[in-house]
Amino acid sequence: MTWRLSAALAALCLWSAQAAAQDATLESGTEPPTRPAIMFNRWQEDWSVLADPRVPREPFDDLKYIPLSADDPQTYLSLGADLRDRFEALDAANFGVGPSRNNDYLISRNETSADLRLGSAVQIFVQFQSDFAPWKTMITPVDRNRLDLEQGFVALVEPVDDGILKLRLGRQQFAFDLQRFISVRDGPNVRQSYDAAWGDYEIGPWRLIAFDSLPVQDRDLRTFDDYSSGRLTYGGVRVERKFGSTAFAVYYSRFTQNEAQYLTVSGNEYRDILDVHASGTVGGFDWDAETMGQTGRIANEPITAWAVGSLAGYTFADQWWTPRAGLQADAASGNGNPNDHHLGAFNPLFPNGYYFTLAGFTGYVNLIHVKPSVTVHPAEDLKIMVAAAAQWRETTADAVYTQPTIPVAGTAGRPGQYTGTYGQLRCDWAITPHYTAALEAVHFAIGNAIRRAGGHDSDYLGVELRFGW
Repeated sequence: MTWRLSAALAALCLWSAQAAAQDATLESGTEPPTRPAIMFNRWQEDWSVLADPRVPREPFDDLKYIPLSADDPQTYLSLGADLRDRFEALDAANFGVGPSRNNDYLISRNETSADLRLGSAVQIFVQFQSDFAPWKTMITPVDRNRLDLEQGFVALVEPVDDGILKLRLGRQQFAFDLQRFISVRDGPNVRQSYDAAWGDYEIGPWRLIAFDSLPVQDRDLRTFDDYSSGRLTYGGVRVERKFGSTAFAVYYSRFTQNEAQYLTVSGNEYRDILDVHASGTVGGFDWDAETMGQTGRIANEPITAWAVGSLAGYTFADQWWTPRAGLQADAASGNGNPNDHHLGAFNPLFPNGYYFTLAGFTGYVNLIHVKPSVTVHPAEDLKIMVAAAAQWRETTADAVYTQPTIPVAGTAGRPGQYTGTYGQLRCDWAITPHYTAALEAVHFAIGNAIRRAGGHDSDYLGVELRFGW
């Protein structure tokens, strides 16, 4: 930790000195091209702009842009790195039911990447991860991964008629919409990758996507031992259409896994999935709504499940701190009758832990969830959100679930639809283009269904620092 902190502070000092030099350049009357921003998907950054000598320079730019052709500035190699450390204090994982106790720990994610561009048509991207969880007593596959390949793919970009065709083959990450169900799983320590073939064609307001993947399974027995197999598959087709500030998408996909386990049934599972999503803005209003239906079979039992999710809000742009009043409403089916040989529990597939809270108290199964919130911006680079949420079970025949699909023992079939209420405070601070910080605090007051199972109220605190280069 000492060397990581020292390196981060040194980089911050260098950045500050370089920023002062850039300000002097701007005052001289020249307007240099814009530097690329550090993006969530590092492979989407284009550092060929550094071929222009007018672009403001920062330390180590010789490694951000290594030209490989004197004639083509888009043939180059770029190196990158991301560090994320988050301290978490959780006094009652799974609400204190079962073998859980107070735990204060650090999760540390370290990523390095190399992006090779051969002109505008070919890209080879490689990213490695090294993730640790010091002091955490209950280690799961998403907590620790000492060294492994996170992404490694070849991408081709080619104009076709009036559109652009993009193909990717190899280990990669992808996500849909707000990442309710298909995500890169950024909340926990180890992200979700897919060994996949991906293609999309963009023409005007339309985007057509087809993909087939073997989701990567994480393990930490030794280095470079993450794997994928035909025992877990996911693929589908998707159509997107934009209408000004409004976007619509619909996709069909199929999910399969061998030896799946639910409370009432286990066996090989497949689900046919239809998802519809819409989002947009009008004036100060914004909204995002999604619904997913699932049918299929597990062992000899049919599956019928569903989920809906929505976010809406209004931003008072002309008011002090530009407050936004928001409302989130979500629901997902549970298994209504454990004795009818028909599974009704929704499978959230590959959800993002950020969607509800980092605390992991809420899973997208057997759920009714309503959360009003207020977000303010005391400064341009500072965002503060305060929220209070209430949740219930969709059916008392099924259990209460925590993230991602962990049933709370002793709750299935017990009375009490009300699950509890939680309060949430989250602050996000963009310190510099390279550094961001976040704080999240959650208090969950449980309902009688969890209390009868032996649970108690729970508290979570997370403090996070990110560095991207």
